[in-house]
Amino acid sequence: MEIKEEGTSEEGQHFLSTAQANDSDGTQFTSIQKSANEPQLEFILACKDLVAPVRDRKLNTLVQISVIHPAEQSLTRYSSTEIVEGTRDPLFLTGVIFPSEYPIYEETKIKLTVYDVKDKALDTVRTSVLSEHNKESPSEVGRSFLGYASFKVGELLKSKEQLLSLSLRTSDGGKVVGTIEVIVVKMGEIEDGEADHITTDVQGQKCALVYECTAPESVSGKDNLSFLNAVLKNPVCKLYRFPTSDNKWMQIREQMSESVLSFHIPKELISLHIKEDLCRNQELKELGELSPHWDNLRKNVLTHCDQMVNMYQDILSELIKETGSSFKSSSSKGDKTLEFVPVNLHLQRMHVHSPHLKDALYDVITVGAPAAHFQGFKNGGLRKLLHRFETERRNTGYQFIYYSPENTAKAKEVLSNINQLQPLIATHADLLLNSASQRSPDSLKNSLKMLSEKTELFVHAFKDQLVRSALLALYTARPGGILKKPPSPKSSPEESHSQDQPLPMKRQDSIPHHSDYDEEEWDRVWANVGKSLNCVIAMVDKLIERDSGSEGSSCDKDGEKDPSRADSITSHPREDWYEQLHPLILALKDCMGEVVSRAKQSLTFVLLQELAYSLPQCLMLTLRRDIVFSQALAGLVCGFIIKLHTSLHDPDFLQQLHTVGLIVQYEGLLSTYSDEIGMLEDMAVGISDLKKVAFKIIEAKSNDVLPVITGRREHYVVEVKVPARMFEVLPLPIREGQLLHVYPVLFNVGINEQQTLAERFGDVSLQETINQENFELLKEYYAVFMEKMPPDYISHFQEQNDLKGLLENLHQNIQAKKRKNVEIMWLAATICRKLNGIRFTCCKSAKDRTSMSVTLEQCSILRDEHQLHKDFFIRALDCMRSRPSQGALTESDDPESGCLTDNKPTSRHFYPVALLLVSSHLLVVWLILSLALLLAKYQ
Repeated sequence: MEIKEEGTSEEGQHFLSTAQANDSDGTQFTSIQKSANEPQLEFILACKDLVAPVRDRKLNTLVQISVIHPAEQSLTRYSSTEIVEGTRDPLFLTGVIFPSEYPIYEETKIKLTVYDVKDKALDTVRTSVLSEHNKESPSEVGRSFLGYASFKVGELLKSKEQLLSLSLRTSDGGKVVGTIEVIVVKMGEIEDGEADHITTDVQGQKCALVYECTAPESVSGKDNLSFLNAVLKNPVCKLYRFPTSDNKWMQIREQMSESVLSFHIPKELISLHIKEDLCRNQELKELGELSPHWDNLRKNVLTHCDQMVNMYQDILSELIKETGSSFKSSSSKGDKTLEFVPVNLHLQRMHVHSPHLKDALYDVITVGAPAAHFQGFKNGGLRKLLHRFETERRNTGYQFIYYSPENTAKAKEVLSNINQLQPLIATHADLLLNSASQRSPDSLKNSLKMLSEKTELFVHAFKDQLVRSALLALYTARPGGILKKPPSPKSSPEESHSQDQPLPMKRQDSIPHHSDYDEEEWDRVWANVGKSLNCVIAMVDKLIERDSGSEGSSCDKDGEKDPSRADSITSHPREDWYEQLHPLILALKDCMGEVVSRAKQSLTFVLLQELAYSLPQCLMLTLRRDIVFSQALAGLVCGFIIKLHTSLHDPDFLQQLHTVGLIVQYEGLLSTYSDEIGMLEDMAVGISDLKKVAFKIIEAKSNDVLPVITGRREHYVVEVKVPARMFEVLPLPIREGQLLHVYPVLFNVGINEQQTLAERFGDVSLQETINQENFELLKEYYAVFMEKMPPDYISHFQEQNDLKGLLENLHQNIQAKKRKNVEIMWLAATICRKLNGIRFTCCKSAKDRTSMSVTLEQCSILRDEHQLHKDFFIRALDCMRSRPSQGALTESDDPESGCLTDNKPTSRHFYPVALLLVSSHLLVVWLILSLALLLAKYQ
């Protein structure tokens, strides 16, 4: 019989649908009846009365599960259980799960092969180690064959109580060496009051365990799950059953999924950057005539900016070609074309069904630390590079005008507001004229209200002192110091003001002088917009008043400032309103045009200063920041969508979402040693930049439900699309488009051997500073949460959660400066969950350290929240950290899962360090050699 390994190629990880499999050769098979989005089949295993090959030997038992597909009649190794040590009646905690996409039918045959693992340390615990042909002589691989049994899926499903008891036989099919029980698991369904009592050996004592289910509430609606399928791909599932402290079973379904957002968000973001940069380049070109010094700088800036745009366009083209994969593996960290894509972005979900408690979901997003791996960390990360850049730019002298990062960000914000508000005001002005032509008083009032609101926002945008100083700086940069302003519109109330005489400059440098510049001119031009709006409001009020007077009681009013606009209604009443409002609307638009032209040029000149100083370095910093932010944003959007759909029917969560916002807690496991210092510096800035992101939930109008990003570098809006039935249950403020904010915090604790060296001989101040800064942010969020949430909710919330005590404990641990203080991570994660936040766990590649942290957290939750039996904590942890997954790994695989790894030290440096610690003299020699190699590397 042909033997195959499930998932040995990329195609193996994507299963055929039931219909496709049936149509492959024309044969029809019986599909398994199942609920939508639920696994097709889940079962657990237990063996009894196993016969040891050697008398008095205690067996270490492992069951390998293989599948025989009815169409191919070939054997495919699918998964295996954990190893149960020291008993002939093993009860396996790891079950078998066939996801909804897997082609399994009632005719499918499942083979169970039982092995005795002689040396657990040598056994790789994988499905592909033992060949079917050498099962009689497997001494070289550390395990021996005991027996096997097989059954058809239909036999299991149609059996009484969906339980099969099968005899285990030797390879020749003769001798019986024990029995194996197969029990179907139905998470969340009632077992008609029946319970299966199973006896297991726990530390030498017999312990009766009851397999029992209670009816849970729905964890997530079917609409939610089907909608999430558009975002999550390629799930890898595992099933466990663990005993509780009262000797009953809890069931755990663990799922790890990739996300299509790993590539979708970077492509959206790069497209936005290209659009923004092209617009900025065009504004630089339209800056007008400049003196030779500034004109040469502008040309140089445009040359480099065009090169950057071309680079972004090339990266976007390469990303568009990446259509097969939905995640970036850790081996591709240094790939230039994938710089913007997060490393190993996955959802790690634990679904717990325990007796007498509601079903619960625990989600963690695992992702590699957002960092610019291709650019490297020789000179540090973003935190250090930005600080150095700003210090040098602040101390620059002659050629440039220094604007602080806050002023530069303000200039970008005002420019963005101008570009958004000007077309909106023009649209509302046209609607006002349309209402006037229809002579509709109600429509006229509504249009005037919208026009007034947008115009007031427009006028307010120019109140900042930055615009005044930028106008003065631009004035001094003109040839001869003459301000080349655009011609004033004819309808402008202040069109007579101009400067016709050249103003000689005493010197041409970067320091503007006020002696020859009329500072009040900008005030007059800016105030004209408000005056024009007041004229429009006065005319609308007069027209509505005269219209109501002509229909009913007339009440003429005298003393108008403009008698010509107070004449009686003409013989063409339907054209009268339009004709009288049209000149005023034109005047308003012309005044706005002049303000926009002056403000855009002056603020673009501010941006020119940032780009002109140390041009290549500035653009490379922008590129690095864009790369890190793209990786961070992809994870955030994934986490936000998952959290929204998980908590969609929780009214308290929805109220918190639009009233306070969401806390987003990142657990960092990077060391403060070597390159990981730069990674941590990148990560800290990237996560801090997520404050610039707001979410907006809109109703999906088509099957395309992937999020859309709008905005600019200093302010992004992510539009999350949800189906109509889900959109209807949202609170009114969210449905009306209220922006939803997030509050990201990062707590980092290095945990590997490199951190040991950093704490003993290096510097951990970066980690301490980051933790202290983010604790202050967390405390601020908690204060806002307690202030804005309703009193009745707060009183109930305080009874259930002692958050104040947890915050004080977290602060004490941060201040304690204890080495490898993992208590910080546990407290921060607990606070995040109690505040309905989004959890992230990150390390360099989201593999070893991340997997250890996530599995430990999951088992701790089972112990603290679901009464996991204390004697089974370590065993449960070993099960979750075991390597085999459902048909996805082979002997040569390097899993990128971020959740399923061996509980073994993986660093090649671990054993040498442990050995050197035995001798202080060897340790000193080793440190000297390491420092020498490190210096040689960086030289």
